[in-house]
This record gives sequence, structure tokens and C-alpha cells, in this order.
Amino acid sequence: MRFPFLLPVLFCSFTVFAQSGGPSANNTEINTVWLWRQAVGGAVIGRPTVQAQSVVVATDGGSVKAYSASGRPLWTFSARGRISPHITRSREGTSYICRTNGIFIALSRIGKELWRVNTGGALSGPVVVGWDGRVFVPAARKIMCYTAAGSLLWTRELANAVSAGPWLDQSGGILLALEKGDALRIDPYGAAVALKLPSTPRILLSSGALVIALYSNGDVQLLDPSLPNAKPVNAPRLPSPPLAAASRGDTVAAVLANGQVALMSPNGETRWIADTHARQLHDAAVVYDERGIYVLSAGGASAFAVDGKRLWFTTLKNASGVPAFDDNGVLYSGGTDWILYTWKLEERAARHRLTLYGPAPPGVYGKGIYPPVAFTGQYNEAEVREKLDAIYREILAGRVGENEREWLTWLMNVAQSGDKQGMFSINLRIAALQLLSRIGSGETMPWLSRFFRTEQEPLVQAAAAYAIGGIGLDPNGIAIRELLTIATEGNVHDERVLSATAAAAGSLCRFSGPPLFDIGARILVLLSNPDRPQSVRQQAHSELDRLRE
Repeated sequence: MRFPFLLPVLFCSFTVFAQSGGPSANNTEINTVWLWRQAVGGAVIGRPTVQAQSVVVATDGGSVKAYSASGRPLWTFSARGRISPHITRSREGTSYICRTNGIFIALSRIGKELWRVNTGGALSGPVVVGWDGRVFVPAARKIMCYTAAGSLLWTRELANAVSAGPWLDQSGGILLALEKGDALRIDPYGAAVALKLPSTPRILLSSGALVIALYSNGDVQLLDPSLPNAKPVNAPRLPSPPLAAASRGDTVAAVLANGQVALMSPNGETRWIADTHARQLHDAAVVYDERGIYVLSAGGASAFAVDGKRLWFTTLKNASGVPAFDDNGVLYSGGTDWILYTWKLEERAARHRLTLYGPAPPGVYGKGIYPPVAFTGQYNEAEVREKLDAIYREILAGRVGENEREWLTWLMNVAQSGDKQGMFSINLRIAALQLLSRIGSGETMPWLSRFFRTEQEPLVQAAAAYAIGGIGLDPNGIAIRELLTIATEGNVHDERVLSATAAAAGSLCRFSGPPLFDIGARILVLLSNPDRPQSVRQQAHSELDRLRE
């Protein structure tokens, strides 16, 4: 039985069934709920991006549009030029887009431009967001890594163009395949290891300590990149070329061109193979989470339990591309009629569905996790100034790279080694915090928040607040709660600290959006009260005005 939606233009229709066998088995129809549709003013390019209880789509006219999970239009951004079909969203809801001329743009959760850079060429693959919000950007035969605030950390030139990937691996770095048979594993700090493979893989995934390479002819190979001169080991061949794959734990789900999906064990052996919603697939995606395995294509979607039982499938007509499936069981599909459609396909939901942020990253890089120790007198003021200047020059040049962890720890040491320890001047400590803000991340925020709370020197405390605002990422709300304490306790009267608190609160709200608005607005209202110094009131009012824009 079909569910028609009568429209004066082409429409996207669907049928959903639950069954335990293949498409030819007896089917029991599921009574699904159609949620909403929205005209997007152009053909949807790429997949819709679902995250943080909202969906973002890009159109061929260069517009980016966001809608809430209930279908309410949230914002529209015009890129003023054609854009790549690759849209990536961070955990905080930042959308990363790129014009075909290489202008890379970060959009906040509410659709405001945060920053832009010129990558020198169009994207050669999807943008990947790292564990701490860092952004890996493949463009113009190179990989660039930026902080979430837009500071360039490093650039790695590539010998050949990217043929597939990049993919985030289980160490927080990326895997990518290059033309002419090369493949690389690049760590979060830009160090690359060549993967010695016989030819160019179609898909690269990490599973535990191993890298799994899937080839266009169905071949599967396993490689341990930690072993010197390791050679790939052949695993059982897949019955059809792989189109997409995803790993969870030590298993891999792969979608095949013959319309099947396979679950592979850590040793590459196939645990099971099942039929999806189509007999042939040309493009596909796969979602693999605690609910099960979801296969998505322009022709429909299928859901499987981890034991291989097919739970349901749906067929789509007139879809413009591969749909997306969110944490709440909703399918999002752009139609050839320039309309975005959504359907509720199942009631099961991922565990993080109620959060306003995306899922927590699977690991940490360890930046700022361990409190730095105080200096023991091995540096004098002149030496510290010289090193700060050298770090500043390298940050401006985008050459942080493998020095990142060492420099962060050293800058923390300088910042906390004040006059009470008989060490460094206020100006040096402020300079250290300013540099830390340029290369810090969400992982740095807990240390910086504690430092802001306990620091007694007003100028240094103000610099810590500005550093918090400069980093911008506060997904757990740690920093903004410290700012609220300063605004409410009433025992801080220094205008410089209070003005910096207002600036930091505004910056965090612009970066992280509505989840922080309530606390941020409370801070700014408190700091705009008539009993506050004029400079503080002006800063608070300015931040409130920017949030209303």
C-alpha cells in the first residue's frame, strides 16, 4: 500500500515494511507517521546533515537552510556562490561549508558567520571534526587543520589528489586514500604515516589497532600501522564492491553495490550478510550505533539489528540524493521537487537524543587534562619573552603542528607562575594566555575555567576570561558557569574583569548557541545593571545587542 502526498509538483513517496527476510519475503506494513515538509528553494545537494535536534541542507543555488526537528525554519545563509555538497556539523552545531572557489566558512548554530578562510581550492572530500572541535579540511591537494575558532594549526601537502576520505579514525586523527595508490594516516598534529597498500582503497576504517582497507573489487585487507614495514593481510573477499562503511567497537558494517549489507569481525571475516531495500545501489551511506545498522540510499533505507535481522525498510521515489537518519528515528530526504521531506520510521532513539549537543567524542587528546606544574627557575624573563615571541610567529604562520601539546603546557605554566611564585611579570602571563587562546580547544576549557576562578591578579584574570571567549567551545557549560559566579557573587568589582566576563559570555553564546543563551543572557543582564561601572554596562549592552542580531 502506498501513501500518496498530493502536490501540484513532483513528490517524494515512500513505503515502509517490517520483515525478517529479503525484499521478496512476506511483508507486514508499518503504519508510519509523516512529520513535515518544507520547500527549500532549490535542489538539495549532498546529504541533509542532522545533529543537535536540527537539520541543515545545502541547495544548488548556494543557500544553506536549517530547520528544527519539528520543521520550523531556523535560519538561511547565502554563501553568495556555488558551494560544495559536503556539509559537516560539529558537536556544538557549527556548520562548515565551502564555496567551490575555496572560501571555507564556519556558521554558528544560529546561522551567523563565525569566520572564513581561503583554502586555495575546492574541497576534495568531506570536512572532518576532531574530538576537541578541531577541523580537518581537505582541499587543493593538501590537508589543513583549524581550531574551532579558525586558527590554522598545520598544513600538510599531499603528493597526489585525494581519491577517497578523509575519515576520522579511532585515534582522533584521519585516514585518507590518494590517487596512484597512496594512503595515509595523519594524526591530530599533522604527522603522517604512509600505509603500504597494493592499490588505492575505496574505504579506509580503523578498528581497534588495525586499519581496514576495502577495495572496489571487494577485496579486504587488514594492516597494523604501528608495526614497522607492516604488510597488509588479506581477509575474506566481499561478494560485491563496497559503497560505504562504518565501524563501531571492533566490528565494521559495509554496504555493497549488490544491495546487501555485511557485518565484519575484527579479523575481517563476515559475520552475516543481509539484503537491503534495493537489489542494486549506486551511492549509499551507513549509520552504525547502539540501536543497530541503518543503510541509506536515494532509493530508500533499511534497518538491521546487530545480529543481522532486518527490522524494516522503506523505498523512496524522486529523492534527489542519499537521505539522512537522525537519533530520534526520523528520515530526512530532499526531493527532486525542491522540497525537504521527513518521516518517522521508528520509536527507538539513541541515548544522547535529549541533549542539545551532538554525541560526546569517543576520546580525548589530553590537552589541558593534567594541571601543569610550576616552573622551578629554569627560565628568566628575557628567555620567556623570546620564546613567547617565537611561538607567536609560528601560530601566525599556521605552524603549530606537533608542538601543540608541549606549547600548551608551557603556556599554562607561564600563565600560572605569577608574582606569588616569584616568577614572571603580569605582561608575560597575559601574553601566554593570549597565545593559549589561539591554539586551545574545548579540552583546554576546564583548566582555563579553574584558573579564571582562582586567579587573584585582575589583569591576568581578565585575560583568562578573554581566552575563554576566544576558544569559544564550552559544550559542558563549565566556563559559562564560572562567568556566572563572577557576575552574581558581587565580590569582584574590578571593571576590567567584569568587562572581560561580559565579552566572554557573549562569545560563548555566539559559538555554542541556544544551549548557553539562558545563562549567557543572565550574565549580561546582571552586568548591565545601573549599579555596575559604566564601562561594564556598555560592554554588556553591546554583547546583548550582538546576540539579538
